[in-house]
This record gives sequence, structure tokens and C-alpha cells, in this order.
Amino acid sequence: MVEPQQPAPRMRPAPLLFEPSEAVADPEHFFDLESMEDPRELLSRATELTLAFRAAADRATEFQALAAAQLGDPRRFDRLTARDIADRAGWTEDYARKMIEFGRGLIRDGGVPQ
Repeated sequence: MVEPQQPAPRMRPAPLLFEPSEAVADPEHFFDLESMEDPRELLSRATELTLAFRAAADRATEFQALAAAQLGDPRRFDRLTARDIADRAGWTEDYARKMIEFGRGLIRDGGVPQ
């Protein structure tokens, strides 16, 4: 008997640390990468940041989809149309419909995974 495959565990990327405001004001400054002289260390930290930003973008997209599904829920008295949601999010109407469906799937499956 073949057992169903478990979903791959979510990768826990390196935490994003907020930079002090004076560092953010310097356009050459980016998470102190510019000060690293060892290319191995630079590659390692830059890779950690890349993974962290990708994971953050994926999570944010899931939350966008949840919100779109909630706003487009036909049971809500203040329901928004796909066009209204698209306008608010800066999406096309077609993309808004896809995000609403994606969000409905997330809701059916218990929301955004932790």
C-alpha cells in the first residue's frame, strides 16, 4: 500500500533584522552586506536574505489571498466585487478572481500555515 506523501516542511529562513534608520538612509547600505569582505560569508548571508525575502513574499501573498476571499465572500453584506478588490490591490480583475479562489482554498484547508 502506498502512503500519501506529506507536504514538504516550510523552510525557516534567517530572520530579517530591521536596520537602524540612519543605515536605511544610505542607499549603499543593505543589511550590512556591503561591509563583508569574505566572499564566502557574503554569499552565505546574501543567500539567507534571498530565502527570507522569498518566504516573506510567499506568506504575504497567502494573506492577500485570505483577505481577498474574505472581502469577496458572498455572505458578507459589504462584499466587494473582484473589480473592487483588484482596484484596491493594484491587480487585474482576472488576477483578483484567482486570488479569491486561492484564498477560499486556504480557508477550506484551515488558513495560512504557521
